[in-house]
Amino acid sequence: MIETEHGKFELVKNHREAFELKPFNDRYVDYLDKYEYIVGDYSAEMLRLKGFTEKQKDTIFDYLMESTVPNAPYFILKRLNDKD
Repeated sequence: MIETEHGKFELVKNHREAFELKPFNDRYVDYLDKYEYIVGDYSAEMLRLKGFTEKQKDTIFDYLMESTVPNAPYFILKRLNDKD
């Protein structure tokens, strides 16, 4: 479990050790609160964040294949409820 300024998350995937707490907290926007999954990837050395709902989670790897540089560092976080 990872505690951030924006809630608690499970680190589902951390390709090439991409997840770092400070850049995540700095780039996170409240708009992402409605998503169960947050994908972060680095493009041109800048962290990009994208949200996915539970219904969309099967499209995460399609997104990574189509929208990121091959073998780019990325991470997938799953939002945890307060009771988890």
